[in-house]
Amino acid sequence: MTMAKRDTYTPESLLAVAVAVFNERGYDGTSMEHLSKAAGISKSSIYHHVRSKEELLRRAISRALDGLFAVLDEPGATTGPAVERLEHVTRRTVEVLIAELPYVTLLLRVRGNTDTERWAMERRREFDHRVAALLKEAAADGDLRADVDVRLATRLLFGMINSVVEWYRPQRGNAATSEEVADAVINTAFAGLRAH
Repeated sequence: MTMAKRDTYTPESLLAVAVAVFNERGYDGTSMEHLSKAAGISKSSIYHHVRSKEELLRRAISRALDGLFAVLDEPGATTGPAVERLEHVTRRTVEVLIAELPYVTLLLRVRGNTDTERWAMERRREFDHRVAALLKEAAADGDLRADVDVRLATRLLFGMINSVVEWYRPQRGNAATSEEVADAVINTAFAGLRAH
């Protein structure tokens, strides 16, 4: 990946380049040399903004995680029946995933090879547990089907949401909007989960 030569970089624009390269080459397969070539700046210019490649990774993953955790604090996620809060969190998770697609893609690809990756995986598990708790609460309220295992339902729901990073390509011009994707996930998942 080669970017146009730039005289100045902001931390945000450098982060966007780094995320694109990490997603293309993999974090482990990316060197500072790769990043400097992609950014069109010297390695020393990169070090002006960050101490290390891992700092770039942590900033990128933090951006994705901050967006996801913010969903859990929204009014729609904190008030009302559990099943409605679960639908809100599901919808907003899809919307955040699409809005922060490169960053969430990177988050979902970390494998635990560095301290930052292990931290990210732990934060992902925390997010997953909080959503699973909503599923359990909705099931206890009788709003979800009794014959669906909550742990399995949680995994399937996240599998559906997280798969969006593999196929959603808005730059191809025919992609659905984030609202349309969120509607499809809600309609598909909750048609099978809700007690009728």
